[in-house]
Amino acid sequence: MRIGSWARLMIAAALGSGFLTGCGNFWQAPSTTTTTTCTTNCSTATSGAFYILNNGTTPQVVGEKIVSGTLTSITGSPWPMPSAPYAMDIAPNGNFLVVSTIAGVYSYPLTNGVLGTGVQITQDQAYAVQIDATDSWLIEAIPTTGGVTFSAVSVNPSTGAYTGHAIPITFSNANAALQQGRMVISPDNSYIFCALGMGGAIVVPFNSSSPFPSTVSAKTIPVATAGGAALSVAVDPSTTPRLFYVGETLGNSAGTSGGLRAFTYASLATSTLVNATGSPIASGGLAPSFILPVSSPSYVYVANGVGNIAGFAVTASGSTYSLSAGSTTSISATPVGMALDSSGTFLLSVSSGGTPYFSPFTFDSTTTGTLDAQNTANTGASAIAIVAAP
Repeated sequence: MRIGSWARLMIAAALGSGFLTGCGNFWQAPSTTTTTTCTTNCSTATSGAFYILNNGTTPQVVGEKIVSGTLTSITGSPWPMPSAPYAMDIAPNGNFLVVSTIAGVYSYPLTNGVLGTGVQITQDQAYAVQIDATDSWLIEAIPTTGGVTFSAVSVNPSTGAYTGHAIPITFSNANAALQQGRMVISPDNSYIFCALGMGGAIVVPFNSSSPFPSTVSAKTIPVATAGGAALSVAVDPSTTPRLFYVGETLGNSAGTSGGLRAFTYASLATSTLVNATGSPIASGGLAPSFILPVSSPSYVYVANGVGNIAGFAVTASGSTYSLSAGSTTSISATPVGMALDSSGTFLLSVSSGGTPYFSPFTFDSTTTGTLDAQNTANTGASAIAIVAAP
């Protein structure tokens, strides 16, 4: 059996059937772009609010905070969803949360962290949703036969309610298999990134003044190795991003395991993408399911289907950037989503099955990039996404 077939079988076993055939919520960089050093035992630390999207027999959004080291539910949590969910995002201004479901996309106003009554924005079955930096556009990624459709939907920046405009654009990609929850908008609001499985990754120019004009052309990044699949995407959280990332199966330099690819953000404006030195680098497992870059420490973390989070140091020499292996943190369950809380103290991780269901980490004050495990939660069902309030 070829290595590509073997790897796909292993990934399917680790992540469950259908993982490679969806696209959905993607992680959006929180407004806080730095982290705060915390001692190894953060029993007195308090986080900002965060929200976990659960699938399963009772789809719901769970709202939590860490208060003096204790996981604490937000008033009214959990909130039921109308049907099985695909993806979730939170507006950069913190005014509303959007959830994509089989029944369509819904917006929930937020007041002091509490979800209000949801209103339907569209009936689209969007595998990924993101709110742009102006809080005025909902971006949907919708699977189509032989490609992918992106739709920019005008929304009220205070409530997230639909305001009457939807601008779609479709791109052909014969191998596209959108990944649930794997779309991101760059912090400077200039590009949309989405993982398309064996179709690679797609980068679409975006302008909030004129989303998706008919003349827009996308850049497709083919997979590094035939038989591999792009499972995740991310971009530096700074408003002047240095790098963007693609996580792929068979994506390491030898094409034998999962890999993290890093490209200079500035090269998007040229005809040839520029790899960071060290890219692609082995991600620490077969399936790099989620990528979270943070600014301080200058690190990028990858959640792997084998039950770990691998960290990589990002260094710069002028306009040249390098990736190097850092520490790996083991998790007994399969991590599928990560977020940085608004205080910058906690890296938050959720898992799709097994225990722990929820794992918060702090950044070690002695060894740069090392994650220190904090309190965990073992009750929960089929988490598919986590977002942090700005």
